[in-house]
Amino acid sequence: MSWENLLNSERLGHRPSKIEGGRSPFNSDHDKVIFSGSFRRLARKTQVHPLATNDHVHNRLTHSLEVASVGRTLGIAVGDALKKKGSLPSAITPADVGDIVQTACLAHDIGNPPFGHTGEEAIRHWFKSTEAAPFINGLNPDQICDLQNFEGNAQGFRVLTCSEFHPYEGGLRLTYASLAAFIKYPWTSVPAVGNRRPKTNKYGVFQADLDYFREVANATGLISKSSDDWFCRHPLVHLMELADDFCYALLDLEDGMDMGILSWEEVFEVLKPVLDQTKLQDLEKELARFKPGRRPPLIRGKVISAFVDSAVKAFVENEEAILAGQHEEILSLCDDKISTCVRAAKNLAKTKIFSHPRKIELEIGAYTTISTLMEVLCHAAVEHVTGNDQSYRSSRVLDLVGKNTFHPAVANSGANQGDRRYLALMRIVDFVSGMTDNYATHLARQFSGMGEVR
Repeated sequence: MSWENLLNSERLGHRPSKIEGGRSPFNSDHDKVIFSGSFRRLARKTQVHPLATNDHVHNRLTHSLEVASVGRTLGIAVGDALKKKGSLPSAITPADVGDIVQTACLAHDIGNPPFGHTGEEAIRHWFKSTEAAPFINGLNPDQICDLQNFEGNAQGFRVLTCSEFHPYEGGLRLTYASLAAFIKYPWTSVPAVGNRRPKTNKYGVFQADLDYFREVANATGLISKSSDDWFCRHPLVHLMELADDFCYALLDLEDGMDMGILSWEEVFEVLKPVLDQTKLQDLEKELARFKPGRRPPLIRGKVISAFVDSAVKAFVENEEAILAGQHEEILSLCDDKISTCVRAAKNLAKTKIFSHPRKIELEIGAYTTISTLMEVLCHAAVEHVTGNDQSYRSSRVLDLVGKNTFHPAVANSGANQGDRRYLALMRIVDFVSGMTDNYATHLARQFSGMGEVR
């Protein structure tokens, strides 16, 4: 792959980018994401702890902003090193690379449904249930696989290219570079579920959005790995993924302390190996002067700096192999102490935080909430497709969703009914996955006749 193609500033739909003084197309991408409704709603979506009452605990918005901050630093540092090597096109600056990575990081969770990964599982579970069988009847196997294996990453690509600003006409109309840097899993659902891709059950594009996906891959020169829509990753995806991993490793543990699940000693034991060992004794004396809850901010910058330095070194040293599509991830290319720390942090979060009773209780309730929403909304969507004997309830549901928000093909009675039904169900997935935790809970209560008047 070549940086000339990879950093393509043309916009989705082969639209030329505006030339603006002091503002690059990639900086404009960043602003488009920031001002989108989908991004704003991340403020009330679960990061790890559903419906947390502790204001210090991260939600999807604060997490995304912090990932974007680390991603920007990574991008600028890598861009600066590549510029010095003579790798980047003359018109591209290190700040441009930082803007692209920052945009991808801002958007990396934009497709996640309410209740975090539990919401993903709940949507999958419902489409695999007997209740959903009549609704997916007539869909082809690829379409069914999309719904029964709903993936927030693929939904994120759909938000960026279909849902926001210009529905079904390019969405946010971001640059090809930013869109390609967003796609963590550049393949479709069926081979991923069949364990024929690097990440089982993870994929980055729905059948409904394949044309946009191919357009982005071709415009940025991603290497095709097979004839069935499998491409290698855009190199800057690795920096976005590392920024996310680094924030998970550090900030999920801080949340665990704020929630009273983890102790300072447990957290410090994991992070201590990446700190400057020659200054560790003095640092521990300094930390001892503060209460445990005040200690994480005092080492946060030092830990992130160690993470970033190692990641930049790994990327630049392996640039040629990364451009050849030879690496599926680059955490393993970082210093051993860095990769070990990140994995240990994730393991601690998995064993102590994700299994906490409060989290489990709320996650179980999320299944009921999502199930209630999907049954009512999908029933109305399918009646909308068939156009026969539409009930008054379904008519009112469609008023809530917005009849004009469905893909234009849904109303085309001459089109294949299976495709029309799939697109109608995808609109419902858009609607539900776009909800905040609070609104999903409120609407499920309303649908069940137990809601409060607003």
